[in-house]
Amino acid sequence: MKYLVVVESPTKARTISKFLGDDYVIKASMGHVMDLPKSKLGINIDNNFTPEYELLVDKKKIVSELKSLAKEADSIILATDPDREGEAIASQIAELLQPKKALKRIVFHEITSEAISEALANPRTINEDLVNAQTARRVLDRIVGYKLSPLLWKKVRRGLSAGRVQSVALRFIVEREKEIEKFSKQKYWTITAQLVKEDSKKSQPTAFELTEINNEKIQNQESLVLYDGDYKYSDTIIKSEEKAKEIISDIDKKHFEVEDVVKKETKRSPQPPYTTSTLQQEASRRFGFSGKRTMTIAQKLYEEGVITYHRTDSVVLASTAISAMRKFIESSFGSSYIPDKPREYSGKQKLAQEAHEAIRPTQITKSTEQIESELGKDLARLYDLIFRRAVASQMSDAIIESTSVTVLVKGSKDAYTFKANGSVLVFEGFLKMNPLALQDNRLADFDSKETLLAKEILPVEHETTPPPRYNDASLIGILEEKGIGRPSTYASIISTIEGRRYIERVERRFIPTTVGIAVNEFLVKNFAEIDDIPFTAEMEDKLDDIAQGKKQWVEMMSTFYKPLEKQLVKVEDAKRVQIPVEKTNEICPQCGAELVIREGRFGRFLSCSKFPECKFTKPIIEETNLVCPKDNAKIIIKKTKKGRRFYGCSNYPNCTFAAWKLEDIKAAS
Repeated sequence: MKYLVVVESPTKARTISKFLGDDYVIKASMGHVMDLPKSKLGINIDNNFTPEYELLVDKKKIVSELKSLAKEADSIILATDPDREGEAIASQIAELLQPKKALKRIVFHEITSEAISEALANPRTINEDLVNAQTARRVLDRIVGYKLSPLLWKKVRRGLSAGRVQSVALRFIVEREKEIEKFSKQKYWTITAQLVKEDSKKSQPTAFELTEINNEKIQNQESLVLYDGDYKYSDTIIKSEEKAKEIISDIDKKHFEVEDVVKKETKRSPQPPYTTSTLQQEASRRFGFSGKRTMTIAQKLYEEGVITYHRTDSVVLASTAISAMRKFIESSFGSSYIPDKPREYSGKQKLAQEAHEAIRPTQITKSTEQIESELGKDLARLYDLIFRRAVASQMSDAIIESTSVTVLVKGSKDAYTFKANGSVLVFEGFLKMNPLALQDNRLADFDSKETLLAKEILPVEHETTPPPRYNDASLIGILEEKGIGRPSTYASIISTIEGRRYIERVERRFIPTTVGIAVNEFLVKNFAEIDDIPFTAEMEDKLDDIAQGKKQWVEMMSTFYKPLEKQLVKVEDAKRVQIPVEKTNEICPQCGAELVIREGRFGRFLSCSKFPECKFTKPIIEETNLVCPKDNAKIIIKKTKKGRRFYGCSNYPNCTFAAWKLEDIKAAS
């Protein structure tokens, strides 16, 4: 045996083996082979924060096999993933193997014959700056977790834990819930007139909306300062139904005159190909995928060699890929669908050595149907998303003809301006490949100064809406915008706080639990600097500096730890935070005391208010106002083992009907 190639996963090993000959033995480390101990801090703070890594118990057999193979190999090639974590895994394996022979590190961003051949032709040594950045992150997160978690046990409830980045994500959700509770809903009205041409009363009416009274706009733009930024919403100056009816009465049976007709062509350009963040957001919006599910599927697609590396914040495409896409577009749709020059996108890449490509298919000729046949439906759905976005990014602009018609009507009191807007897709461009659910809204042909009549004028009631709760897409979006975490961490951040029962999903949106609110209250009150946007974003910048060799990680840790150590001492005397309980009208059957609702590891449950003297508990059955479409029994709210809410028949197991959304039940009824 000449070469031993070490990768992380068996799938990746199998894919790589297709491109290498018999001289290569490819083995998977199954991820990290060393980690910090679970039973203690595992950081020697007095010795430059040295991490006390130890060999994972379940990796002893794998490492033993790697050592045996390494002795027989002429050369050892470390081909772990091309990011900080992959570099750290390569460093750990090198440390354990301690080879006396040549050891090479190769990186590639797609598993193809060309990429692997190029990587083998250009090996390098392990990048210690990237390893140091990953070590710093691991040490930083371990110190925060192991120093703050015991305090949560003492001051909130046993079994709780804190995380540096996860706590800020939790704060976003808790602060949003407070902002929703504070929001004062206000009713307002708009007025819509269905107008037809005076000489063609049988024609289809066009809807015009009131926009101005006496040349003053009726729409107001309101703004609220929230924890994550400004929230803007609209209302109108029409605050009552009486006022709306008064306006309608003023223009009833009056003639409307077309004041202006404006037609113009606008261009719509394609979006850049996906990054880790935008892929997770779009998969959440389109398919309802959690970030964790998206990343798991993307990992499989990468390891199967059909997409480029999926952990990236780059929007750049390789020139060879662009050339292949342009040829594909021209042969599929014609030359009018490709721009004169290739499109180039720029993003906010911070690190040149981590400047991966955007996520794209490795073979432009590989169809979604092939992926579904070979890898299954879920992988095919995500692949199709990636394929369409990447190809569309190199296509021509879509051309849209927009029409705006303004009409004026003079009442007995005031003058009123109404407006209708329409648009028609003139040339599909990139929308041919990546449709965005655009629908033509073609207006009738109107001429300036012509008279229109109202078939109907109606007041429409509205209510201002509070800021929306976060879902996977919006939470990942704000984490990226504020510089919280890295592309590879977004999914784990959400799954961690969800797994700890600090938040729960309701109709795909996140709501903090009483435990999550209590944890956030304690951390914000006592560790406001750590549990906030500026500090967490600044730490990410410092980790980037370490990865670039601009900063020493031990120095960064020392600067962070000294004030934390002082604060930890102060917080020992802090008041305990009580997790609120919700009262009920039910009586405990064992002692006659009132039952209350508590929050546990597996969700809400009924408990005796005299706990721990009385330990009676029972599950909560939350009913809906819907009935099962199969047997007409009540539909109740249930939860999976992982805490995800769904709706099921109360007659289970006799009836197994279940659905994720209330709309699905209504549709099935």
